[in-house]
Amino acid sequence: MLGILTLDTAFPRLRGDVGNPDTFAFPVRHATVRGALVEDVVHRRRDALLPAFVAAANELVEGGCIGIATTCGFLVRWQRELAAELEVPVLTSSLLQVPLVQRCLPRHRRVGIVTYSAADLSPVALEAAGADPYTPVAGVDPRGYFFRTIRHGTATIDEREMSLDVVAAARRLAAEHRDLGAIVLECANMPPYRQAVELALELPVFDAAQLIGWFHAGIAGSRPRYSRHKLW
Repeated sequence: MLGILTLDTAFPRLRGDVGNPDTFAFPVRHATVRGALVEDVVHRRRDALLPAFVAAANELVEGGCIGIATTCGFLVRWQRELAAELEVPVLTSSLLQVPLVQRCLPRHRRVGIVTYSAADLSPVALEAAGADPYTPVAGVDPRGYFFRTIRHGTATIDEREMSLDVVAAARRLAAEHRDLGAIVLECANMPPYRQAVELALELPVFDAAQLIGWFHAGIAGSRPRYSRHKLW
């Protein structure tokens, strides 16, 4: 079973969203980190929340989870810290695949990122993912439906409006960077709209759900827990 840490959010998780267990063809267990609001994790970057993530992840591991993933791409800034604290592999963010996608592209083509918040996706976060800090980035409109839904919550979700906002950000990214060769969707709430982006831009698109599937495939045969001394 794979453990997935979720932020303390107030919107429905559609199938395809990393926060929905039906997204995956393998068993997952979600744990909400209480008090880890989008406002604090993404916009205020409250590092004081790290111990709460470690504690929630350890509970999942104690419950038999063989690896830990998360539902927020911005948690990449704690990739090293979480991996150092836990006894199972950790995958914090879709952004971790940016360097790999870049290496796969033809010459003179670049990977770009579509994110929930371009204003908060700093060069430091990109470097934490092992990505070029100058990787092209476009965020959804901070006045738009997608952004407001994620930041403030909602009882229901209009899938069409969410999709339109993600596609609009991707179109803007492609218009500003004519050498774009592929797109990585940072936000773990964006996988339901990946196909719409592919159809609109006719470019390869990579998301968090795909990456978590790859991650699980690699660790699926491992034991539920292992101690560090057993690795040597």
